[in-house]
Amino acid sequence: MFILYDLIFIISALIYLPIYLFRRKFHQGFLARLGFLPLDLKLNNPIWIHAVSVGEAMAIKELVKELKRVYPTKKFVISTVTPTGNKIAQRLVQEGDFVTYLPLDFGLIIRHTLNKIKPSLFIIAETEIWPNLITQLYRRKIPVILVNARISDRAFFGYRKIKLLLKSVLEKISLFCAQTDRDAQRFQALGAPGEKVKVTGNMKFDVTDYTDSKKDYTDYRRKLALESKDRLLVAGSTHPGEEEMILGVYKDLLNDFPNLKLLLAPRHPERAQEVANLIKQFNFEPLRISLLDSANWEFTNSRTVFILDTVGQLINYYAIAEIVFVGGSLIKKGGHNILEPASQGKPILFGPYMFNFRDIIDLFLIHQAAISVYNIEELKRKIKELLDSPTQAQKLGQLAKDLILSNTGATKRNLELIRELTP
Repeated sequence: MFILYDLIFIISALIYLPIYLFRRKFHQGFLARLGFLPLDLKLNNPIWIHAVSVGEAMAIKELVKELKRVYPTKKFVISTVTPTGNKIAQRLVQEGDFVTYLPLDFGLIIRHTLNKIKPSLFIIAETEIWPNLITQLYRRKIPVILVNARISDRAFFGYRKIKLLLKSVLEKISLFCAQTDRDAQRFQALGAPGEKVKVTGNMKFDVTDYTDSKKDYTDYRRKLALESKDRLLVAGSTHPGEEEMILGVYKDLLNDFPNLKLLLAPRHPERAQEVANLIKQFNFEPLRISLLDSANWEFTNSRTVFILDTVGQLINYYAIAEIVFVGGSLIKKGGHNILEPASQGKPILFGPYMFNFRDIIDLFLIHQAAISVYNIEELKRKIKELLDSPTQAQKLGQLAKDLILSNTGATKRNLELIRELTP
């Protein structure tokens, strides 16, 4: 089976190599994905945690902190797939730890990487099923644990087509810490042993940065030259096609709310220049946050639209927003994390395509703690209603924050199960 899997892997790599080159997807850490690691790397059987991108890296922050407390002599390896996730991971480690990229799931590369790192425990955030990696870990008697495990509608549909192959891989995983009952049922339906599947909740509710009520965000308002009368609309994690819709809505809203400011935070900061060009088409002046500092903030003007082109700063701008729109939802991307703005007590809106966060979205909508809109006309109307009624906006934000506080504890439950499995 694995010979065939590796053969398919090689063929796919040859097909997609020109595409990756054309799109400039190769980055500085890609050699690590091929198994090239520092020659002097000595980690003494570390705990290895894999978090594919930014959201997963943020979610494991508290777990990493707690694992370091419980296993103080252990070094840690944190791997990601994306460069943006890698930047977040760099903030989670201490001296002696190692941040890298997940090796490509080809037998020879996996064996070489595991021989070099020699982990004592492998933790996967959310759901990344790599047959070669999991099988090699199993053969070496290294426990594999899925935390914050989930299966989206789309993934479940795809996994069911290869259930017979997937079952043998899932049986090699030591523990599944599922986010919801639905996720747990799906893992078992795909072949995961029932006794290994536990429902522990969503660790994204536990990120302490979300609930740091003591932090002062005044400097961020000053950085954007916002006056007391100015109101900020933040559109976070936006994708191509969405910025144009949001700019159109914003331009119309300015007729009624001339003191409304807009900050666009593209999901991929490397798109900043593309977004800047789009802003100019709407006769606004783009200003990238990375170019601002305490010496030049006063040069913004009434036609300025801000672009957040840095990683890990979005929550700071959510904190000073009047209203937040969460992107990836007006187009069929599946949406993004609404917990950051919710933790700041902000009124949140999103489009109809939030299927990657269905359970969280359902929870918020049931408690009337967020607003779902179906198109840009409804988005404009709902934003206008919130701007016209600060009391309604404040109530919506408070409901969102209360919901965050009432759903914490997944990290602690996961930690307890990990300690039972690896005392």
